[in-house]
Amino acid sequence: MVIRKTRSKKNIILRKYIKIIGGSFLMALAVNLIYEPLGLVTGGLAGFAIIIKEITRSIIDGGIPIWFVTVVLNVPLFIVSIKLLGIRTMINVTIGTLTYVIAMMVIPIYDLRFDDMLLSSVVGGALTGIGLGMVFSASSSTGGTDLLASLVQRYKKHLSVPAILTIIDGLIIGIGALVFGIGNALYAIIAVFITAKVSDGILEGLKFAKMAYIISDEYDQIAQAIMTSLDRGVTGLSSTGMYSNKERKMLFCVVSKKEIVKITEIAKKIDPNSFVIVNDVREVMGEGFIEYSQ
Repeated sequence: MVIRKTRSKKNIILRKYIKIIGGSFLMALAVNLIYEPLGLVTGGLAGFAIIIKEITRSIIDGGIPIWFVTVVLNVPLFIVSIKLLGIRTMINVTIGTLTYVIAMMVIPIYDLRFDDMLLSSVVGGALTGIGLGMVFSASSSTGGTDLLASLVQRYKKHLSVPAILTIIDGLIIGIGALVFGIGNALYAIIAVFITAKVSDGILEGLKFAKMAYIISDEYDQIAQAIMTSLDRGVTGLSSTGMYSNKERKMLFCVVSKKEIVKITEIAKKIDPNSFVIVNDVREVMGEGFIEYSQ
């Protein structure tokens, strides 16, 4: 039993670091293959590094490498963060940042030549969103403006981290518009929007389900029919109709999107006057859905 628990814990840790490393690599791919060649400044230290590289092209051949600027800017942030947050808190962030920087060093900067800025923005945003979702789901980050926003929030308690992050990244995108033009900035905003949607989808769950509330006097018969025909669990919640002042059970169940039609049919067949409420569910953990392991 102890050996099994130890193996399980090791597997969880391994999966965690695979997420961090894989996610950081995908984010670096987006920077080197799409954002940097096309001059898309999507915020973050990488976006600021793209600006620095463009500005210094006339001084240094090819400009200062993005990975180098990212390292230089992250060093003071890490020193302050370790002092304020502790070294244990920064372990995962350090792994994510190192992987991100190394990946940017190794991956060659190459224009994929989609010949379409909109398509490039979509692909870049999707790659970054998947990578960011993987890294965040492992309780990590790649440093940069995420870390800066967390530090600023410690002294500006009235502002949330997302609000501070929006302000910082907005300023970087604004500077990018001055360097690369307003058109590139607008495409960068599209990439940022897609990144947010994709990463949120990964963090909140992509396996959507449906939740149904059923109010009916025939609640027991409806519950039995659902459990028998769909093999789904049903929970009876005590409820009182405020108009009739009548107590009855309100049924609650979570099913797949395909099964929700069957739920409605069962309720209406048994009791045509039943009241059915259907909501979207982003993620469900438990028997019959996603099994959760810790």
